[in-house]
Amino acid sequence: MVEQHDSNKLIGHIIEYCAKHAVITLFLIVAASFWGYRSLLSTPVDALPDLSEVQVIVYSEWSGRSPDLIEDQVSYPLTTSLLSVPHVKVVRAQSFMGTSFVYVIFDEDTDIYWARSRVMEFLQTASKKLPADVELSLGPDATGVGWVYEYALDDKSGNHNLADLRSLQDFKLRPWLEAVSGVAEIASIGGFEKEYQISVDPHKLAQYGVTLQQIIHAVRRSNNDVGGRVLEIAGHEHFIRGRGYIKSVADIKKIVLQSNSKGVPLLLESVATVNLGPAMRRGVAELDGEGETVGGIVIMRYGEDAMQVIQAVKQRLDSVRQSLPDGVEIITTYDRSSLIDRAIHTLKQTLIEEIIVVLLVILLFLRHYRIALIAVATLPIAILLAFIPLQQHQISTNIMSLGGIAVAIGAMVDAGIVMLDNIHRRLGQQSLESIPRQTLIIKSMQEVGPSIFFSLAIITLSFLPVFVFEGTEGRLFQPLAYTKTYAMGFAAILSITLTPALAVLLLQRPTNPKKDKLNRWFYAAYQPLVMSALQRRFWVLILSLYQSQ
Repeated sequence: MVEQHDSNKLIGHIIEYCAKHAVITLFLIVAASFWGYRSLLSTPVDALPDLSEVQVIVYSEWSGRSPDLIEDQVSYPLTTSLLSVPHVKVVRAQSFMGTSFVYVIFDEDTDIYWARSRVMEFLQTASKKLPADVELSLGPDATGVGWVYEYALDDKSGNHNLADLRSLQDFKLRPWLEAVSGVAEIASIGGFEKEYQISVDPHKLAQYGVTLQQIIHAVRRSNNDVGGRVLEIAGHEHFIRGRGYIKSVADIKKIVLQSNSKGVPLLLESVATVNLGPAMRRGVAELDGEGETVGGIVIMRYGEDAMQVIQAVKQRLDSVRQSLPDGVEIITTYDRSSLIDRAIHTLKQTLIEEIIVVLLVILLFLRHYRIALIAVATLPIAILLAFIPLQQHQISTNIMSLGGIAVAIGAMVDAGIVMLDNIHRRLGQQSLESIPRQTLIIKSMQEVGPSIFFSLAIITLSFLPVFVFEGTEGRLFQPLAYTKTYAMGFAAILSITLTPALAVLLLQRPTNPKKDKLNRWFYAAYQPLVMSALQRRFWVLILSLYQSQ
């Protein structure tokens, strides 16, 4: 009882101080609201919360091997080695023709870049257990919802084939877009990748006594630059080098495999056919059912603002459209920003409608526009203040986090309405006309302020069980719980700070203190119901005590 009395006394002192120093209180609240507005602008925006786990993908490539061989010699050794990485929850693997994917999933709240660095350390040891020609690489530092934008290259003129469009995508568009801040990877899809193809004739190999290893070694040796010495001529240094990089099909055809006893060289074209053709592919990309196309998928980096990344990618695409070949157009096939805009618009419209309904209800029952404005003023300010801790927690603005505000908005004005109604009632009593207006307002708020503040605080803590959720449930519902808790908490604080300051500045004694007819009718209808409920509750209690004996 002593602690409760002390807390009530503390709340009363806060109300009195804010009412007597209204200008200072309003200045501090405006400053905090500006901070909340800046936090709102810097909070990441997305359509839905990121439900993906903290994972690192290890990609392995061993060309030409069957899935069972990939599973035995690549996927299994990597999986057993990566199980010992600290804070690893589970390791999964998938083996395909020539490729393997190993998914290393870590515990909750593990830093993604710490996880990637530890996986790289263990891969250095694990790679010694793998075949020598296996190529390992890490997947992008992104999550399962990092796919934020997709585009296609369309050529209506017919001057460029799929191979040309794929080369344009891989060697021009992809480097341009990967330089955009927040982009983790640009994944190319569709088309044909150009490659030099050497088709060996086995009969001619047997005829000349040449093996496949000799051909592979000769091609690798011929595709190389070598350096020589430095010659000084007339005071200038001249670097001598041998330029041997392959630039055309003709260069490959002229590669020397061996020579006979008379010094006659055996060229590659004598035992094989060389041409420029498409790489093997296992899928196609189509655009609106009109035929094959080439495109790119923009993967957002972990923790970035999806809306900002999409806008930056669009700006970069607009700047490179002029440098595209004639007839080539960039067509947007997927843009998450439209989904984000619709989600945010839906919640904004809902919040505005709820604020209007609250305002109309207050005006209907209290018939006092100043009281209605004071009560409603706490709503946008509490929402802005809630974004300060949300921005610190890096919780994105999405349909779930804004849903917490929609859940809480009905109860956020309860404290202010009760306090203002008590003020309005006290100011209208003729027996209290001798008490100064400011003193009467402060006393009226101190009568109900502590009780309503703690009741609102209890409602604020109603979502605490949600914070113990783990896994997908926690990632889905915790943003809603955070937003609702912060909004209700700041609304409770504003009820004993902002409301007293505005009440002292705006509320006056009513000129006609008669009770409103509508309120008198509701009071007359509601009082018998309350008395009947209390009497019924009394007799139920007596009956339960009698039965227990």
